[in-house]
Amino acid sequence: MTNVEKINLLLGKLETKRESNSSLRADNLVRIQELFKLLEVDKKHTDFSTLFHYKAMNLSGIGLKNEDFGEIREGKYIQIIAIATEINTDGEKVIKNLSLGYYGKAEKLLEKDKSNIIEFVLRWRYEKTFQHSDYYQRLLATIT
Repeated sequence: MTNVEKINLLLGKLETKRESNSSLRADNLVRIQELFKLLEVDKKHTDFSTLFHYKAMNLSGIGLKNEDFGEIREGKYIQIIAIATEINTDGEKVIKNLSLGYYGKAEKLLEKDKSNIIEFVLRWRYEKTFQHSDYYQRLLATIT
């Protein structure tokens, strides 16, 4: 195989990977929108297009770390928490925790609901990662 053939093969693989990532992202966004409505997040945050303006997304009442992933915390309440920042009247940055969904006591949560809640948060974080990647690609493009 010549060097040109090797380069063409590598370019083909790179293009396939790029197309695959694009498809993954599109599929992820479709599913987030479904969960957005299913979990009734749209009642607290009506505009899906601004959902990714939050700095972070967390859960209360369900573990997301490796050591306690998916475990409910008995006696706790299940909530999807969005972390936002805003500037107060003194010009200081203030971090706010906003409840996007309240689902009651952890021990009363149905397994399917728990899975959907976890999936929503993970898929939101996944899209946020894509957005950060886009941002850094644009920055790098300005210096090359």
